[in-house]
Amino acid sequence: MGALEQKVYTPMTHSTPAMMELQGVTKEFIKPSGEIHTVLRNINIRIPKGEFVSIVGPTGCGKSTTLSLIAGFEAPSMGQVLISGEKLEGVNSRAACVFQTENAFPWKTVIDNVSLGLRLRGVKKADAYDEARKWITRVGLKGFEGHYPSQLSGGMRKRVALAQCLIVQPEILLMDESFSALDVHTRHLMEDELLRIWEETSASVFFITHDLEEAISLSDRVIVLTAGPGATIKGDYRIDLPRPRNVSEIRFDPAFMKLHEQIWNDLRNEVMISYASANKTNH
Repeated sequence: MGALEQKVYTPMTHSTPAMMELQGVTKEFIKPSGEIHTVLRNINIRIPKGEFVSIVGPTGCGKSTTLSLIAGFEAPSMGQVLISGEKLEGVNSRAACVFQTENAFPWKTVIDNVSLGLRLRGVKKADAYDEARKWITRVGLKGFEGHYPSQLSGGMRKRVALAQCLIVQPEILLMDESFSALDVHTRHLMEDELLRIWEETSASVFFITHDLEEAISLSDRVIVLTAGPGATIKGDYRIDLPRPRNVSEIRFDPAFMKLHEQIWNDLRNEVMISYASANKTNH
């Protein structure tokens, strides 16, 4: 079947344990009023090792909650999260996170920030610095080892954040709107940088974005969530575009445009439902 003939994508590697798997996951919170608020309902996602998956959906649909469940910051109310076939209990030690906000310590230099993860794992300072220098070079910051975050541009700080996470060689990279605060040109540079480094590793990536073009440009799969509360999976699309990709150029590919139209038809309906619900609540 072609990329557009099959709406729900089933990985080819079902015979092996998935790197990440959500089985029948429901997540509820108790409101101050005592009411139960269901964020996610019966979510089933299976992500093989090395796959790049993006998740999109209207505001408030539970994208960040899904990431928190995989990170182990939250526990599901029902169902389970499996990492390499084992039930996740507590924080996911195999995962590293890159958030929208800065996670560099402002009083530490670039090399101190980047080497911190290794130092916390007991690596000697000299060895951690040696490895940090390699990653600083890989993300294009050679020569900035002694700079502080306040002396760097937004894009450069984001490169530091990537190096901070990737130096510990995580099996899972969790990214929540990681590039949304950047200007469009810097954003495209960072997206290309991410793809280049990801293709050199075997990390599985779970990427949250509001930008459907970004999701398609980067990913092997794009998952669409319905409007909340009680969000479910509406579509799971295989992005069968050639790699390596240039995110600026791939958007002009006819196959990209066709995928964008199809997924947007799904997403637009959910955005309108969410918008109507928000307006109803505010009146």
